[in-house]
Amino acid sequence: MKKFTLTLTTLAVAATSAVASSYVTASKVDMDVTKVGTKSKVWEAADATSVTLYPQTTITFNDKNAVEQNSENVAKHAQVKAIYDGKNVAFMLKLSDPSYNSVDGTKTDTYPDGFAMQFSDATDANALPYIGMGSDGRPVVVHLQKAVKKHYEPNGNGDVAHQVNPGNTNKFGKELSKFDKAVDAKAMKKYQRAFVAEGFRSTTEIKDGSADFQSNMRWANGEWYATLTRPMSDDYVDLEGAFPVAFAVWDGEKLNRDGLKHISSWTAVDVAGQDANGELVTTLTTEVTGDAAKGQKEFDTNCASCHRYGDKQMAPEYMAPNLSNIGGYSTAAYLKESITDPHAVVVPGYNRNMHPNFKWYTVTDGKRMSTMPAYGWLGEEKINDIVAFLKTLKKEAK
Repeated sequence: MKKFTLTLTTLAVAATSAVASSYVTASKVDMDVTKVGTKSKVWEAADATSVTLYPQTTITFNDKNAVEQNSENVAKHAQVKAIYDGKNVAFMLKLSDPSYNSVDGTKTDTYPDGFAMQFSDATDANALPYIGMGSDGRPVVVHLQKAVKKHYEPNGNGDVAHQVNPGNTNKFGKELSKFDKAVDAKAMKKYQRAFVAEGFRSTTEIKDGSADFQSNMRWANGEWYATLTRPMSDDYVDLEGAFPVAFAVWDGEKLNRDGLKHISSWTAVDVAGQDANGELVTTLTTEVTGDAAKGQKEFDTNCASCHRYGDKQMAPEYMAPNLSNIGGYSTAAYLKESITDPHAVVVPGYNRNMHPNFKWYTVTDGKRMSTMPAYGWLGEEKINDIVAFLKTLKKEAK
């Protein structure tokens, strides 16, 4: 098991190393971390960990232009720091991005840069939620922020009076100034949302104020700096000892949105060194056992007629999820579960109404059931070999 403790000056060197086995340490600080921002001095003393994010390639995105722009995507390295004050935890994420992209509500064909952090308080390290918005009985909380410029957004309350162009208001002087201030007060100056999800099509925005968090984004000199602060415990998760977190980033320059993004696998966060040798950290940082070469032979024999991967794109596109980067953003335990119990998580993306000749899943009593057979009969050794092979399927960063 390895922990990569980095500084800003060593990040570039670490980017060439294998970082899949890293974990994040949240350092205890004597201050209210709800007050920290992207420029706070407290981050200078915090350890940094390199986390790798991979192109999400489960299914082809429904936008030809966006698909072409992202066809050569490779992995990205992000620098992650974490601190906590006993009640709240704060994260800093730093990511290279040469272009700044935001939205102002005036165009429908531009997309913002953005980031998300996903949390779970699952106690079983071998049964973590599905990396994409959780799974049945295994909920997650997602905090999302997008880069936006101040713009007016209808408030959903039937307020049309403040959607009028100022030139058509029949207002002048002080009255027009008062109108402009009212519009400005209703403007969207920041886009941050919280969601709870428990599987396919279950994502629900938390609007009642019960998700208390703050996030910020700052772009400078080709780098995004993003912070998130949230309670250690709330109505949705209890983050104690060690807990899993996953990261996602969107590049607006490449028309990223929705499922077209880069995502990390579950990464263990060890709170102040309390659980560095605990089950979660150990499970997420231990290299898989198995013979990858033998695993590829087993996979090609049993699975490649449905699943695409890497340069092997012979299977029908909508027969099963594309596994080209599955080894980057999936844990070994999830891969093993998918082989032995494919009904546990039915990966979203496939639309059986648009592609009725393919059977990604069926619906029985309102529940989606995978059409993939269970392969437990292969035995533990062969399954471990297949998992070892699947873990090699991931783009490397340039």
